[in-house]
Amino acid sequence: MTSTIEQIKTFADHCHGEQKRKYSGDRYIVHPIRVMETCRNYTNDITVLAAALLHDVLEDTPVTKEEIKQFLETIIDPENASRTVRIVEELTDVFIKENFPNLKRKKRRAKEALRLGTVSSEAQTIKYADIIDNAVDMSAYDKNFAPLYLSECKDILKNMTRGNAELYQRALQVVEDCLNKFERKQKF
Repeated sequence: MTSTIEQIKTFADHCHGEQKRKYSGDRYIVHPIRVMETCRNYTNDITVLAAALLHDVLEDTPVTKEEIKQFLETIIDPENASRTVRIVEELTDVFIKENFPNLKRKKRRAKEALRLGTVSSEAQTIKYADIIDNAVDMSAYDKNFAPLYLSECKDILKNMTRGNAELYQRALQVVEDCLNKFERKQKF
């Protein structure tokens, strides 16, 4: 499985190309790798680990679901390739400004939170790991936007309760801890 994961990691890195993490300037792939590593602490399901590595590809790159599936079918069986692509699709934001220009961010994020409450338990598990990684990064690098983002994460987590229970609790705790840090700083 390690070889397969390495091939998917290389593919995901290639998909993200020269993209960098907004605050740290790291190659973008560091985020999907951290998300996958977090998931790996809770599951060894290849489709979950693959989807974790690929979770932002449809949203942030020109790569299509067909291209992802074609690649995956060269290294895993077609059923798992299809399942992985389905999970990646579930993790791809639908209520984005481009598609809903008349909706304010708050309304779009509320609709996205409701939608995420309907996705598979596998997708929710990955989203927990994604929230953990982004919450820590955001709290460290964007003190102005972080409180809003963390509140949105809290709302998302209220709707997403079918993923890995232990990771869910960890995500709730990370978001709560990050929010508490900002609340304590505001008091001083």
